[in-house]
Amino acid sequence: MSEVRVKKSVALSGVVAGDTALSTVGHTGNDLHYRGYEINDLAQNCEFEEVAYLILYGSLPTKNQLTEYKKELASLRDLPAQVKTILENLPKTAHPMDVVRTATSALASFYPEDEKHDRQSALLAANRLIASSPSALLYWYHFSHFGKKITLSTGADGVAEHFLQLFLQEKPKQSWIKQCKHL
Repeated sequence: MSEVRVKKSVALSGVVAGDTALSTVGHTGNDLHYRGYEINDLAQNCEFEEVAYLILYGSLPTKNQLTEYKKELASLRDLPAQVKTILENLPKTAHPMDVVRTATSALASFYPEDEKHDRQSALLAANRLIASSPSALLYWYHFSHFGKKITLSTGADGVAEHFLQLFLQEKPKQSWIKQCKHL
């Protein structure tokens, strides 16, 4: 358990901005909880995909649910050719957050929001962004810096391994994958 630090008083301390079942902040000092789990515990004991699943689906996944969730994310990693073209036209000097934002906007054009606005379509949109953001960022990076159009299919188990493999353009060391799973 982390040490509780005294919070500094700020003008909006104690003002409720909204209610959510997703997270709580500052109930016992400087803490953050996602769906009742302390963020430091999640960071030390869970993979990225487990926390994403917790946030989106409301509970930590079982082993089978995690396996299926990782497969679903893997199926959503690729980008339409038109989005790749947009990324190819962004300058080398673009900020990575601008690249991801641009890719997100472009993806929305090719995968528009379902008119039903139901939970399933919202989950698909969220999972597509989780899965394809690393692909978009690293596709842009390799193209803008080296003129290389990389393949986005890696066969990686999770988001961290996928990111590292795209960045390195080779299978990363297992120790790196293990380290990045908890970021």
